Amino acid sequence: MNPEYVTISQINNYIKLMFDKNIYLKKVWLKGEISNLKIHSTGHIYLTLKDDYSRLSAIMFKSSTHNLLFTPEDGMNVLVEGRISVYPVGGSYQIYIDKMEQDGLGNLYLKYEELKKKLQSEGYFDPAHKKALPKYPSKIGIVTAPTGAAIKDILSTIKRRYPICQTILFPALVQGVGASSSIAKQIIKANEYDLDVLIIGRGGGSIEDLWAFNEEIVAKAIYNSKIPIISAVGHEVDFTISDYVADLRAPTPTGAAEMAVPTILEVKNILKTLEIKTTNAIMKKLDYLNHCLKINKDNYILKNPTILYDIKLQKLDTIMENLQNNYQKLIEKKYFLLNKYQEHYILLNPVILIENKKNTLSYLIQSLKLLNPLNILDSGYSLVKKDGKIIKDIKNVNIKDELEITLSKGKLNVIVKETKQ
Repeated sequence: MNPEYVTISQINNYIKLMFDKNIYLKKVWLKGEISNLKIHSTGHIYLTLKDDYSRLSAIMFKSSTHNLLFTPEDGMNVLVEGRISVYPVGGSYQIYIDKMEQDGLGNLYLKYEELKKKLQSEGYFDPAHKKALPKYPSKIGIVTAPTGAAIKDILSTIKRRYPICQTILFPALVQGVGASSSIAKQIIKANEYDLDVLIIGRGGGSIEDLWAFNEEIVAKAIYNSKIPIISAVGHEVDFTISDYVADLRAPTPTGAAEMAVPTILEVKNILKTLEIKTTNAIMKKLDYLNHCLKINKDNYILKNPTILYDIKLQKLDTIMENLQNNYQKLIEKKYFLLNKYQEHYILLNPVILIENKKNTLSYLIQSLKLLNPLNILDSGYSLVKKDGKIIKDIKNVNIKDELEITLSKGKLNVIVKETKQ
């Protein structure tokens, strides 16, 4: 009896089914070193994970790569989470990676997220706090390492695009122990200079290499800067705390230089446009003034200036004539008043005026005498007072009261011995 043969596809699919049913292979956590890394045009990542003794093929589909917080590279130690299965076409088993992070950096990532959340709640990322960059800066500061690709790229880009701009380097450590303090110190120092823009950053690297730009001391220095700051840390996929706090984030140091300055060609074009506009404005003004000049040159009075003089003379004659008439009328009025006063009855008979005044004075004196309450005393009446007050009723007087009696001539002080109604 002949044995029953199966196809290669059948055996590979059978083995794949055995892998897929194994509960221990549905979710595995591995650590290893990346090698043979290849990023396909579709976005899938193919790689090999290895340790000192073994290798394992791996694939990470594009749908899972959006969770990556770093750019995978050969030689990088990583932690991966996924499932083990068989690729039946090639007859090989491999791990299908769902998640991947750099080995040993889990705590750093947690620390990064914690500080990011804290600073965001304190308003460090608030768009209202961000400052606008000047369009045409004259002086730019750069906080980065004095050597390396970053400073070279920034300087060469600024020199190529906008050579009239001055640059000042504030050298700082950008990696390792003391890097965050060095960066913060140089940002503070840069604020003592008359700068238009400040670029801070460095070239690409691992999250550990870029960690100085994730420290709170650097974030505070950026936030308190009076100079607009462009953060240019790492590559386009790298995001640091500095990027969120800065007034503007650039994907690379070269990108920061391009954002900081215009191109000299752009400036020339703007100047050319302004030159054309200014020339046109001047020509329009000259045309208008020439038109005004022509109108004035054709003016009848300007061609015959004596006419203007004649008009003024005629006006002067009119004024003089009016003045003379008014002066004469004023003199006549004064003479009339003078004659009137001279012919007045009282002026001609001043004694009558004096007699009238005497009669008036006598009348006023007689009236005052009639109104004087003391005049009644001359008729034998008297005025009785008690404690300075006039007594009008017997009820206001008691026996033994001291009274003052005013007579027509003199006063009496008496003591009451008896009272009668």
